[in-house]
Amino acid sequence: MSGEITLLVNPAAGEGGASRAALRAGRVLRDAGFLVRAVVGADARDTVRRARAAVDRGTGALVVAGGDGTVGLALRAVAGTTTPLGLVPAGTGNDIARACGLPLGDPAAAARLVAAALKGGHVRAFDLGRVGPAWFGSVLASGFDSRVNDRGNRMRRPRGRLRYDVAMLAELGRLRAVPYRMRLDGGPWREFEATLVAVGNGPGYGGGMRICAGARTDDGLFDITVVGEVSRRTLLRVFPRVYRGTHLGHPAVSVHRAAEVVIDAPGVTGWADGEPLGPLPLTARCVPGALRLLAPAEPGGGAAEPAAGPRRP
Repeated sequence: MSGEITLLVNPAAGEGGASRAALRAGRVLRDAGFLVRAVVGADARDTVRRARAAVDRGTGALVVAGGDGTVGLALRAVAGTTTPLGLVPAGTGNDIARACGLPLGDPAAAARLVAAALKGGHVRAFDLGRVGPAWFGSVLASGFDSRVNDRGNRMRRPRGRLRYDVAMLAELGRLRAVPYRMRLDGGPWREFEATLVAVGNGPGYGGGMRICAGARTDDGLFDITVVGEVSRRTLLRVFPRVYRGTHLGHPAVSVHRAAEVVIDAPGVTGWADGEPLGPLPLTARCVPGALRLLAPAEPGGGAAEPAAGPRRP
């Protein structure tokens, strides 16, 4: 594996905290003997372009210092290749890093894990969701949760998880069920009224909300959580349970599993990893092992794979 690795930095992530995290992570990686090339894009498109150039150049790994949005940009460069991805969580939600069991708020510790995985020559196979040309690692949100995501991303205060809580309260006035159609693995269409439909490659979004609490990132399947028609009072009562995943036992909530899901609803936009995917209908496919991740093995999951040199299939 190449001794040069690329450190992809989003200086806006974590309200500037990503730049500080990148400095600490860079020192750890250099002390571990790696040549670190920092990449800072001018905007999302430029960031993706620079990340892809690093992969095509043969970088030994792409390491992201940022949040889920920056990770989502990195996925466009490394998904489907053998270039491994390392994460230094430094954003608002950090749900992909949380699903991987990575340390949050400690960039040096995260960088040490990346360095150890690179030196040991092992990576973890990680499934990804795909919608057209876009990839996602956590949850595709649609409905009430996607509106909360949209509002939360436009807010500057408060920081961290509380931002999504405040956005949720602000969106309560627009709470309503909408008519959905959903098809799983090419089967028959199902029609129902729902507050939201969440397609989980991983268990959570919004800074620790375990909306798809049973989802695994190594089983080749999505967990699809459907929240039916609920009142504002019920939502407020059940909402705190989403951080523990115990909301799945509520009678208004159902869970489905599939490798492919088509969801459709009028006036609803899908979001994933902090970015809009576009209006429904959307078709999401789970791509097993699409990402080679520098992270500890998922509890109960398969063994890590030997790392290989970067290439595109």
